[in-house]
Order: sequence, then structure tokens, then C-alpha cells
Amino acid sequence: MSRIRLILIPPSATLPAPCLTLDAQGNVLTRGVAELGGPAPEPMRTVAVVPGADVLIRWLPLPSGSPAQVAAAALYALRDELAAPADRLVAALGATDPEGRRPVAVVARSLLQAWRDYLETLGLRPDVMLPDSLVLPEPPQADRLTAAVFGADLALRGRDLALSLQPDLAEAVAAGRALDRIGRADEIERLLAAAALNPAINLLAGTGRGVEADRRGWKRAAALAAALVASPLILTLAAAGHDAWRAGQAEARAEAVARRAFPDIAPNADPVAEATRRLAAAPPPGGAVNAAAALFAAVEGVEGAELDSLTADTRGVRATVTYPAYQDLDALQRAMAARGMALTDESTIDDQGKVVSEVRVGGA
Repeated sequence: MSRIRLILIPPSATLPAPCLTLDAQGNVLTRGVAELGGPAPEPMRTVAVVPGADVLIRWLPLPSGSPAQVAAAALYALRDELAAPADRLVAALGATDPEGRRPVAVVARSLLQAWRDYLETLGLRPDVMLPDSLVLPEPPQADRLTAAVFGADLALRGRDLALSLQPDLAEAVAAGRALDRIGRADEIERLLAAAALNPAINLLAGTGRGVEADRRGWKRAAALAAALVASPLILTLAAAGHDAWRAGQAEARAEAVARRAFPDIAPNADPVAEATRRLAAAPPPGGAVNAAAALFAAVEGVEGAELDSLTADTRGVRATVTYPAYQDLDALQRAMAARGMALTDESTIDDQGKVVSEVRVGGA
């Protein structure tokens, strides 16, 4: 087919999806939106740009082999960054770069299917699915990042970096690198057209089956379209997949950090829980004097709270605090955490209308 349909999957299934029609050279022929209940789309090659915030992208040196073997090797290499089992994930591969590495994009299989189902409710069957962060060009200098807004997120592209995130987190991720923001609509259209003609990665290539393998597509699309009119089920499923994937990534990063901090944690132990326990039992930073000063300040910040006793011995820094309501302990713990310390509740009782807690001060 000489024409290409390029569609941007929106952040919510209830929103219309921006859509471009391109000729074989990437020139924009039409601009519009795809909506449920609209006219039947013309048959043509369809490229879908998906939210990059839900796709993990890395550059890896990988062995040669069949696509399935190389994808399995990529998932194994990324195992410390992934929270879900390999059979719940899809790994798609890009072309080998001059340094012998290949871009790898990993996405939850359930979320990929939710995107496909969403498109099928619009009467579309995607040939390519591409993360929005890979639409952007790699900057020429290592100390710069290319940035552009897609939907509610900001896509970033750098050397060995491609991700999408909330715009207010961009400066933290940039870590001093300059952001070259692309804001002009015509420039973004040009990049989208170039990506549609030559996609860096196709997430559908990692599913282990061609897009023609599922003959039920149009029948399921009609059923899903009817269901979407009656209820927001597909939106709920897509949102659940989105949240679960982000939560899984955060959990995997936390576990990796915990094991790096304490390499002797047993393989079958919960690394985050064990690291938290060890840190809470560790001596507070700055010693007993610093701990006492921090605890005094925390107690002063809670109306009606009193520090009854404070002792420092070989078991650490311990104290007895009295406060009016149970939620006041949360306020004390937040105040201590802000000073780099943990306040662990070891016992709590009610005493004549007040709450008395024995607490231990440790590292945060």
C-alpha cells in the first residue's frame, strides 16, 4: 500500500486519537482524529505511536540467533530491572548500531493487547507499534537531550536513552544535560512521518506472531466497540495495565537498590523489607546527640506531644513519647524522615486519654 495511516494512542481510551495520512514519501495528506462510531477507515498500512512511559528501552550487546532467542537473551539481561515473569512481557528488537548493540523495548503483554484492542474498536489493525520516545532523533552531543510532548507526557531522547515521563521530572532525569525542546507542530509531524516510514522498533514483532495470525480481529473489534459504548471496561483494563507496569518497574528498581546496598540479603528474602529493617536498626546519622536534637524538634512540631525519656546504649537510641492522637505518630515519623532518620514504633499503649509509644531512632 502506498499510503500510511499514523495514529497516536491517547492517554485515555475515551479521548479521540490524533491521526495523519501520509504518502509513500512521508508527506502529510490528511489530518484528523479517529473516534468510536466514526466512518469505516480505509484499508492501509497503520503505524501506532504508543505512550513511551509504559515501555522500558535499553541498548544491549546481544548474541546472534533467531529473533526469539535474541529476545529471550535480552529479557534475561534485563531481569534485574523487570518485575514481571518473562512470559508476561514482550521484548522487541531494533537494528544493531555501529557499536554492536541493539535497542530493546520491553512492554507488558497485557498492555500491548489492550492497545491492540483499543485500535480494533476504531476499526484499525496495527502493522507497527512504536514508543513515542523513539520518534525523537538522538542528539548529536552526549550532554544534550531531545524533548517533545506527546499527550500528557514528555518524551526524552539521548545517547542510550529513550523514555517518556511527567514533564516536571524532566530536569531531574536530565541531570544537567541541556534539553532541546521540539514544540512546533510541523516539526513533530515531520518526525512522526519519518518514524512511520522507518520505525526504529516494532513492538508487535516481539509477540512471536505476525499481525495476520489473529483472524478474529475484526469480529472482536465489533464486539469491543459495542462494549465500549455500554461501559468503560476497556479504559479500566488499559489503566490497570498501565498502573501495574509502572508499579512493577518501581518495585524492581527498589529491589535492585536494596540488594546493591546489602549484597548478603538471602536470595529468597524480600530485599526491600529486609533493607528497611536493617536501616531502621542502624545507628542514626550523627550519633545520639544528633538523634536527640532531631527528636526534640519533631516533638516540638506536634501540638500536645512530649518527649518523656531518651536513652542511648549498645542497642541504639530509644525514647518514650506521649502525644494526643494515634495519627500524631505519623507526623513524628515524617519529621524524622525529613532529617534522614527512621522512628520505629516498638510498643504503643493508651494512658489516661493520651498515647504513649516506645520508639527507636535509626537510619532512614
